[in-house]
Amino acid sequence: MDADLALVGGGLANSLIAYHLVQTRADIDLLLLERDGHLGGEHTWSFNSPDLTPRQHDWINPLVQYRWPGYEVRFPEFTRWIEGGYQTITSTRLHDVVARSLGDRILFNSNVTSIDAGGIGLSDGRRVRAKAIVDGRGPSNSSQLVIRYQKFVGQVLRLEEPHGLRGPILMDATVEQLDGYRFVYVLPFEDDLALVEDTRYSDVPGIERDRYVAAIEDYVGTRGWKIKRVEYEEQGVLPVALSGDIGQFWEDGISGVARSGLRAALFHPTTGYSLPNAVRLAERIGRLLPLSASELYDLTRLESVTHWNETGFFRMLNRMLFLAGEPAQRFRVFQRFYRLPAPLIERFYAGRLKNLDRFRLLVGRPPVPVGRAAAAVMATGRREAVPGYTKGREDD
Repeated sequence: MDADLALVGGGLANSLIAYHLVQTRADIDLLLLERDGHLGGEHTWSFNSPDLTPRQHDWINPLVQYRWPGYEVRFPEFTRWIEGGYQTITSTRLHDVVARSLGDRILFNSNVTSIDAGGIGLSDGRRVRAKAIVDGRGPSNSSQLVIRYQKFVGQVLRLEEPHGLRGPILMDATVEQLDGYRFVYVLPFEDDLALVEDTRYSDVPGIERDRYVAAIEDYVGTRGWKIKRVEYEEQGVLPVALSGDIGQFWEDGISGVARSGLRAALFHPTTGYSLPNAVRLAERIGRLLPLSASELYDLTRLESVTHWNETGFFRMLNRMLFLAGEPAQRFRVFQRFYRLPAPLIERFYAGRLKNLDRFRLLVGRPPVPVGRAAAAVMATGRREAVPGYTKGREDD
């Protein structure tokens, strides 16, 4: 099999690249290889409307399944509704739209055993030869990046009665604080259908699924909701970056092979969300193709390195969150953050902070001890001991 462009992995980033290219560059002979029989796995991707430009909204619009005019946050000291569009793409919608657009240009159930700059080896002995390749198979688990974790288990629940929500609950941190900063995330899809997700900002990546499910059931009970059935379940672990060597991160990869999504470290350093970065990369590739393998590698590497260099402030904040505060008290950082003006909060999630925004985020009495905060700023998070810091555990 031959292709101008081969995309390895049918997750969000490569699916968006493929979808955008079939809309705008019909001259490109592309092939998308996915190890399973369904694109996107079992996932839900959400984003704030200001994260994308009007042009980006135009082409991504068919993938969006749910939209709301704003969202709510809940903390021990206050509850707040924040106006501003919030949108969600489900893996079901992603698969339906992208698979219909690509047709036979998707190779499902393809078990990739090797990748090099010239092609891809499959477990059935076939080889895909491509002028350029993009590896989008998820995180590379590189030792060059110092990360912590946003991990979650979510269930889409059909309820006995309407839930009564007017929009998403982005963070309900009034729950018991376990395994670091814990909150419940709720997306009301229909009057009696909602995604309820138990989320932890944790020092460790492991998920004890049964504990999360029990926590979801407890939360649903406290809301007075009754579960009719569980429609489906998802879980995941997203990276939260503290520090790292982005140049060496790329040197450690497959020589000459471009990357996308989490495999390219293209994610928001604090949330781990990657959709806006994936949209921008898809557009950039579409504008510049055709490219040789080395040129495409250089393009994705530059996108990644530039993004990393521009988001150092977020990694500093993450070090303060994870290294300066006790795990059970991390909610205070977010509680303080959500008292800030809504436009600043929008710019934070969009990764477009102004200098005044940075000042507002740091000024005033910090929600963590000052001495530990100063030590955390100077640390990398890899091995340094920050005075008074206690590492979180799954069973806290």
